Amino acid sequence: MILKPIKTAALAALIFSTVLSSCGSRNKGKKERSNVLTTTEVAVERPANTSTGVLVQPGVAVPAEKRPVVEENYRVTLPTVQREFRGAWVATVANINWPTKNNFNTESQKREAIALLDFLKENNFNAVIFQVRPSGDALYKSEHEPWSYFLTGEIGKQPAPYYDPLEFWVDEAHKRGLELHVWLNPYRAHHSAGGAVTSESMVRKTPDMVVRLKNGMYWFDPANPKTQDHAAKVVLDIVKRYNIDGVHFDDYFYPYASYNGGGDFPDNASWSVYKSNGGSLSRGDWRRDNVNKFIERVYKEIKAEKNYVKFGLSPFGIWKPGYPAGITGSSQYDELYADAKLWLNKGWIDYFTPQLYWPIEPQRQSFTALLKWWESENTYKRHLWPGLNTVEVRASNKPQEIVNQIEATREIVPNSVGAVHWSIAGLTKSSAMVETLKSGPYREKALVPRSPWLNANPLLAPTLLLTNETSSVFAKWLHKQPEQVFQWVAYAQYGGEWHYEILDKLETEKGFPKVKDGKKLQAIAIKAIDRLSNESEYVAKKVF
Repeated sequence: MILKPIKTAALAALIFSTVLSSCGSRNKGKKERSNVLTTTEVAVERPANTSTGVLVQPGVAVPAEKRPVVEENYRVTLPTVQREFRGAWVATVANINWPTKNNFNTESQKREAIALLDFLKENNFNAVIFQVRPSGDALYKSEHEPWSYFLTGEIGKQPAPYYDPLEFWVDEAHKRGLELHVWLNPYRAHHSAGGAVTSESMVRKTPDMVVRLKNGMYWFDPANPKTQDHAAKVVLDIVKRYNIDGVHFDDYFYPYASYNGGGDFPDNASWSVYKSNGGSLSRGDWRRDNVNKFIERVYKEIKAEKNYVKFGLSPFGIWKPGYPAGITGSSQYDELYADAKLWLNKGWIDYFTPQLYWPIEPQRQSFTALLKWWESENTYKRHLWPGLNTVEVRASNKPQEIVNQIEATREIVPNSVGAVHWSIAGLTKSSAMVETLKSGPYREKALVPRSPWLNANPLLAPTLLLTNETSSVFAKWLHKQPEQVFQWVAYAQYGGEWHYEILDKLETEKGFPKVKDGKKLQAIAIKAIDRLSNESEYVAKKVF
């Protein structure tokens, strides 16, 4: 490989010190921020000084005003970076959030996606939970299930011009420093808003696994071993092939009774097989056992494939009426046959997002009472990030109610703060909600909380180079393992006080004014952040 002559000594040193073969160049037309070499002042011949990151070439001069302004890395005490999971659900079923119509072409779909992701970034969110399997279908290229009706208006029809929506969403989310979690419905086979059931539908392809409900929906039978194998295969396929950050299930396990006209779930065939084989559990316990085994299986299979991919669940917010005392409402345990308390107790999840869609008052379904109870059941100390009903929480002042819930969450679960908003429409369609969040609890960016039970190799410290300019100091940083970096945290010290900024992965340079609010710039530091939100060691340099 033939390299062009290095024009910038400082940049050459940075490349040299990080043992990198190439480095992105600055945009055209921008003022070159380097130690410009001239022939009017001859430098002393010496090798690269890796302690300062400066390379001086024999017979080449460095003007005084462009000489490096740094000394060796030194020890400092940096401020703690705020951490809080700030997610939003993007629903594709029935075209609720994206795409808003099922006949949009590829470019229209991409424009809508980018607008949503830009919106989240601009308002200091750091995660998106994107529905990729609304009902036995796929918003990505799958060998196991057909293209979604909600994407193209026809089951099994791919986007035109062709692209892979999930791949696009993952790439664009990561560019903006957003985690992307894929959201799947494990048991819904066909939605009543999903058009006619055709030969491409899983209803027709796997009739022995599917039952019909009275509201027009079709459901995979959770007790059927083929259902469990198929759904687990779908999950693992996504985990293997896509650069996702999490897998997410919501509250649809066995369906709500209203979906079948108030009647029992039509699983007589599988129940008869179970009984004939000597099964001794009650029907309710048998159903719960089917779901329990599936949840445990999915968690273990995800971890075996990619340990860093988080598994999250957002069950109905009430486990059973009376838990805690005074709580009334539906029972997910008895109606959905979802023993979500068990999953939390067993640590079969990385984050738990109960749908606490009620206000703080009254107490019969109190947001805070329920959150405290779920936290008391969090024996493995997993992330507890409640789901908030940002769209239609029952309160006279919805924005203030949501802010109050966020503040309450910070107090009740202080070691791993976070929340997920249902849905992104509650934000995009309410300027009052967005303004209240942005000026209040989401005023500053935040890193996602760490997941200390998930092992990760220590992230190396980056390399930092500072260059003097007329009224600022230009910082450039690189990493020996760029594929391991998800974000950066850049720090600047003015008048003895440190300030920090969370930057996206692609942001590897920044100018810092020498004077800010009447205070002089004293030092700059940088940290790398990996995809599990672990911090590297910092590198810090004084500014002379």
